[in-house]
Amino acid sequence: MLRAVSATALVKERPSFGQTIRPVRGSVLASPETASYDPNPDYFFHWLRDSAIVVDALRTLIEEKALGPEAAGHLDDFVDFSLGLCRLNGPEFLQRGDFRARAAPEALKWLRSDEELAQVVGDRALGEVRYNADGSFDLIKWSRPQNDGPALRALTIMRFTALPVFCEPAREDRVRALIDYDLDYTLAHWREPCFDLWEEVSGHHYYTRAVQYAALTDGAVWLAKRGDATRAQKCKEAAQELLGCLADHYAAEGVYLSRVPGAAVTPLAAPPRRLDIATPLAAVHARRAEGPHSVLDPVQLNTLARIEEMFDAEYPINHGRGADCAPALGRYSGDVYYSGGAYYFSTLGAAEFYYRFAEAVAKGLAIPVSADNRAALSALLREPEQALAGDFIGEELRERLFTAMLDRGDAYMATVRKYVPQSGELSEQFSQQDGTQTSAKNLAWSYACFITACAARAAARRL
Repeated sequence: MLRAVSATALVKERPSFGQTIRPVRGSVLASPETASYDPNPDYFFHWLRDSAIVVDALRTLIEEKALGPEAAGHLDDFVDFSLGLCRLNGPEFLQRGDFRARAAPEALKWLRSDEELAQVVGDRALGEVRYNADGSFDLIKWSRPQNDGPALRALTIMRFTALPVFCEPAREDRVRALIDYDLDYTLAHWREPCFDLWEEVSGHHYYTRAVQYAALTDGAVWLAKRGDATRAQKCKEAAQELLGCLADHYAAEGVYLSRVPGAAVTPLAAPPRRLDIATPLAAVHARRAEGPHSVLDPVQLNTLARIEEMFDAEYPINHGRGADCAPALGRYSGDVYYSGGAYYFSTLGAAEFYYRFAEAVAKGLAIPVSADNRAALSALLREPEQALAGDFIGEELRERLFTAMLDRGDAYMATVRKYVPQSGELSEQFSQQDGTQTSAKNLAWSYACFITACAARAAARRL
């Protein structure tokens, strides 16, 4: 994963676009591979979403003492690089000359219009989704805007400000400026439709709303501690509105829909996506300790259980799997991107979901039981549903529930272990047919999910 962070020794040539990209300090590549859809995809970009997830994993490594305090320098660089991205200005860029003059004629159709770039002023730079790793605009047409990235980055930065190695007054102004950018953007745009984290569908998405809700909730506390009562109140009020919007994703079968009805669908997203791994990933990334939209939310557990059943039936690699393994998970039914296969971050995300549930049990938090999660809990505990008649798990079942959740997480880790080559490298996907790696090689997000899943397991076992 660290190969993707401040990868200043790498150079990426995009000759058809007339580009030579040299990453600068603070950038985080989605993948350090220099592929060009030959056949693997070109992920040599700094995505807001991916970088926030990777830097959160970096924070975890520092917290777990797997990296020394000197690694906090990466966080400093990330803040500085991110501040530069927030200040990108489309009209100023266009005044520097015709960027199309360097592109090959056949590549012109893939470049953004002047009209689109001219609209990138003020906070619109934060909706850009991805950037070149040298801090410049990504000039290629893409699914914009995506509004989960600023919320995820705000959550990440607020978490690493709690690190003792990062609590220095010299950092305060820069850190606060970046958090302000991200919270203000989220406040201004949370009501607007945007593209989902898979970059395929425009609409109102559970994942986006869940991480926005978390960022504004935590942001209200963060701002209040720093004496900004007015903006703290605005964040708190918006978070409450988002909580109501998230309830709109509830479906009668006891799951959260990834997208509310009525969203505009692009040609890339033909399959209906009632069940989407993005939903439980939202609980993992938002990291609410308890309550609605946390891993303890009965609807979240049922949604994940239904996703497991779906992929268990659909993927040939899951047929006849060993009792010690959980099903390999993809994104959604009917996915056709590359192999349309299992994703490491989906399967590892499920492991982390169960480990965080186990941690909540170990902490003594109340574990709600309802019609939505009773069947899932019954299967995990191997108890009849009648034994779960109350509104909360009884004391007599708590130890068994902890073990069941830990074991379920371990089963997902066993599945990942089965499909990782001897080199230990993690791609984006592994084939649903035979488990061979496909799509982007060395995806930083895949490594980040492994790190946070392992840390979640360790946290549960420490209690």
